[in-house]
Amino acid sequence: MQGNYKSFWLSDAMFDECLEVIDQRQLPFVYDTRYLTNTEEVVNAIKNRTVCGAGVVGVVAAFGVYMAAIEVDGDYEALGEKTVLLREACLITRNLAWAVDVMMERLKESQDVIEDARAFAIELSDNEALESQKIAEVGCELIEEMRKKSGKEKINILTHASGGYLAFVDDGAAFAPIYEAKRRGVDVHVWVDETRPRGEGTSLGSWELAQNEIDHTIITDTAAGCLMQRGDVDMVIVSADRVSENGDVVAKVGTYLLALAANDNNIPFYVAFPTSTFDAMTNEVRIEERNGDEVKFVKGVDADGVVRRVRITLDGSAAVSFGFDTTPARLITGLITNRGVCEANYNEIKAKFRG
Repeated sequence: MQGNYKSFWLSDAMFDECLEVIDQRQLPFVYDTRYLTNTEEVVNAIKNRTVCGAGVVGVVAAFGVYMAAIEVDGDYEALGEKTVLLREACLITRNLAWAVDVMMERLKESQDVIEDARAFAIELSDNEALESQKIAEVGCELIEEMRKKSGKEKINILTHASGGYLAFVDDGAAFAPIYEAKRRGVDVHVWVDETRPRGEGTSLGSWELAQNEIDHTIITDTAAGCLMQRGDVDMVIVSADRVSENGDVVAKVGTYLLALAANDNNIPFYVAFPTSTFDAMTNEVRIEERNGDEVKFVKGVDADGVVRRVRITLDGSAAVSFGFDTTPARLITGLITNRGVCEANYNEIKAKFRG
């Protein structure tokens, strides 16, 4: 693949090689890209969500190490100081810290830090793409089993946030089985949760599905439970930002409520993720609290076709925005990984990831 992926790629459009990424802040109204040429630009792109989604954030950070290596002229010790900034760009996403740590460990004995950083970042991203393909195959088997079991011609899958190549490398995580289903000729329809307050489902997930001609319908987050009660949802597949060894999953806020509704309606609830999302170190994560303006303001297109940001609340009202929540293992039917499907419990996870 040599550094070229669906949502980011190495580019020589500038004077020196840099990383070019799809600017997710502009979607779905405008398709644009940004050039990341140094550590500061990579950190800012992660913080301001030019790039977002656990897997993509991780590999962008890996290429950030490469950009940083160029900045410090291949000095490994100075590079270590730069990577601290990268690690702190998003503390909740396991993939980011994992990618930076892998890069720094592999560069310890390097004789050419810059060239090796480039090669290692590409190799890491290639491996993530291969894991995504495996997740696609493993997850699609579940979809096909559901079709046979239900006798339905079309399977309705509910997703949350952005689970494709905008969030993970190439096929993605939650979307990967859906893309594989399309390739195999399996008829699927996707219910896309809007994913308030930032609307990752509305702006990113639906945009990506539309680009790939996947049949989908956007719903309000509050409608998911109703659809399940009506029998309009056959299975739920979501992605994750961190999965601990006891099976608890940290993911986009609202995931927990979906799991509760699915459990109450006896609907399979799956979480898809690559190895880089697995965290064997901790079972407790501090949930990020973001700026309340994320709740107060929305972005859209007015009648004249102009993209505007408008406030939807009373000016003086207080608002709070949580970026993630934790879904306990007991509510999860299975984990869809590049190593196969496993139950969300310590023994099965240990066998898959630490055996």
